[in-house]
Amino acid sequence: MSFTIYPAIDLRGGKVVRLKEGDPARMTSYSDDPAETARRWLDAGATWLHVVNLDGAFGESDNASRKALEAVLKCGARVQFGGGMRSLDSIQAALSLGVNRVILGTIAVEQPEIVRDALKRFGAEHIAVGIDARAGLVRTRGWKDNSGVPALDLALQMREFGLVTVIFTDVSRDGLGSGLNIFATRELSEKSGLDVIASGGVDTIDDVKAAKDARLAGCIIGRALYEGTIDLKDALVLTL
Repeated sequence: MSFTIYPAIDLRGGKVVRLKEGDPARMTSYSDDPAETARRWLDAGATWLHVVNLDGAFGESDNASRKALEAVLKCGARVQFGGGMRSLDSIQAALSLGVNRVILGTIAVEQPEIVRDALKRFGAEHIAVGIDARAGLVRTRGWKDNSGVPALDLALQMREFGLVTVIFTDVSRDGLGSGLNIFATRELSEKSGLDVIASGGVDTIDDVKAAKDARLAGCIIGRALYEGTIDLKDALVLTL
């Protein structure tokens, strides 16, 4: 299995930010120019970007972040994009803009038939499900709500629909630099048989190595890149 590193560009109000544990009250802003940030990661050798519309995830007005996404796409990046994607129309709109892979989160729990229909209409290569969990239970609506659904149960249901790719985030670690939850992520990968991309807590190059050694499909790096605890060029060597 190939291993891919995804630099994260989280958008809020059109700016590049990072949250701690998904809490908008614990936000750090890193750039007012998402396109410049995208070019920075592409120039370092990234082949994919992980872009999240936090405004959409929280159900808020997201015009500025939508425009930021369009600017990022003009840089020529391959983009997986999520945040507030809760209908077939919104999925179609993102793919029409040039997004390569749409990440579905809340609707996988609340309206799983939309994921099923999206996989049939657009193909598994263009659809991923984001499974964001705390203590093994899936969180929805920008991580605010506890669905009560075990992460593995959701993954197995999605596999029955034809899903191939999952992005697994341990919400309790996200943005804290405390390291990936490798045990839970590897367990999800092994028991579901899906390609699982690890997210939440990457801090050092050792976290990236651990994800690759666990035979995961990739990992997402956010705060560690913006605060310099990981050099992207060094991390990308691990994908060769």
